[in-house]
Amino acid sequence: MEKEEFRKIVEKLILPLFTGSFISGVEVSTSRDSEVAYGDKNSVLLKPNKTEEYRLVLNRSQPFKSIELNLLKSIINELASITALSLYDENYLSILQGHAIEKAICSTLAEEEDTMNTLLGLIGEMGKWASRTYEGKKVALGIIINQNADINSEVNKIHYSEILGQDFFALLSDGKHSYIEFGRHGNLLGYVQLAKIRMAPTISPCDYELIARYCNDRRIGIILTNSGDLLMFKNRQLLYAKRRGVWQVYSHEEVIQLLSGRKENYSLKEIRKSIYLTALDSSFAYNGGCLVYLDKGMVEQALMHINEHDILSEKYYEIKKHLEIEQAGKLYNLQTLSTVEALYSQPYDKFLVEQKCHKAMALRKIIADKPFQELNRRLRQEIVGMDGATIVDSDGTIIATGAILKIEAGSEGGGRLAAAMTLAKYGISIKISQDGTMQGFYSDKKTGKLRSLFNVG
Repeated sequence: MEKEEFRKIVEKLILPLFTGSFISGVEVSTSRDSEVAYGDKNSVLLKPNKTEEYRLVLNRSQPFKSIELNLLKSIINELASITALSLYDENYLSILQGHAIEKAICSTLAEEEDTMNTLLGLIGEMGKWASRTYEGKKVALGIIINQNADINSEVNKIHYSEILGQDFFALLSDGKHSYIEFGRHGNLLGYVQLAKIRMAPTISPCDYELIARYCNDRRIGIILTNSGDLLMFKNRQLLYAKRRGVWQVYSHEEVIQLLSGRKENYSLKEIRKSIYLTALDSSFAYNGGCLVYLDKGMVEQALMHINEHDILSEKYYEIKKHLEIEQAGKLYNLQTLSTVEALYSQPYDKFLVEQKCHKAMALRKIIADKPFQELNRRLRQEIVGMDGATIVDSDGTIIATGAILKIEAGSEGGGRLAAAMTLAKYGISIKISQDGTMQGFYSDKKTGKLRSLFNVG
């Protein structure tokens, strides 16, 4: 396969799967080299088949995990099989390439080929339900594949293909608390109610934490949501999702690391993880939101964009007061200076009352001086879903939430995007669209230009 043709395939099918990845170059290869292999630092090397004399270098900021390397191997193998067919119909070829991604994903979850075929079949059947309704309503389904079990007796054996497409199946699970369980060969095992599941570390949207806990290394969870998303769980985390017809690999640790801005000396993982999980929750709740994690030492610059009525911290109210008075003094206008001084003449608590800052007073009462990472996860999702931006300093202190920012002239896009791009100059900003997409932005310190940090979902 020609180098440019393979590059286009990688850019179209592979890069979108791996958050933060990019093609950094090309290197010489021989027939002794594998199609997929680890490269230097945080890279993997790809080529379409053994005989090619080049390999593309795929990079990102974090090392690729073994499950991701296995996924890449499966994708390359599937694409090679399609290439061998010598198809000329571009539409048909595109469909087969999409199916190759799906099959490769299933192969990384399944322990044996029979389980992979079961998984592929279940995904296909659930995909049909995504475009159907039951009594006028969209259907949510939950299925578990238990790779340790199956029905060996022919008596009362029921295969998923016999029941999953029937109307009654829509009523048997909700994809949050109740699930239908199948064995590795696709035979019905029974019903699973997730009520009291033992606590375990998970990385998953809040609404699906129970199934994430339940799905260890031998169970695979598949959920069809009311919005038509297809989610796949294993190893106590969300691993893959198909949203708006496109598969996404969830490289959670990669994004959490990216939120550090590569400044580990003051960026606590606990804070970064709470920010990421909240963005993930908002993404799958389809609430939308704007969440900003400021760099240490950049708070004063960010405060110039935040209205004093939205500030939730007395400490940052005082800093804002001094900044505004100083700024007014530079204008050499006594009337402006006196107006600003009068605004900030009373203590913070009285300022909130006098200025009728009801939202700020209510949020201060609810948050109760807790840092962002210590708030209830559902509460974090709800405050980030408010109109405006939620701004957190490097220690997790919530500076403002639901803040309507002073956006610089010439900002493009909607309000949330403009806010995210404005405050990205002072840290990491995340814009969560109402379609579920999470976009991270930061400012390149060398060039001063805004850069995309990640785009997930």
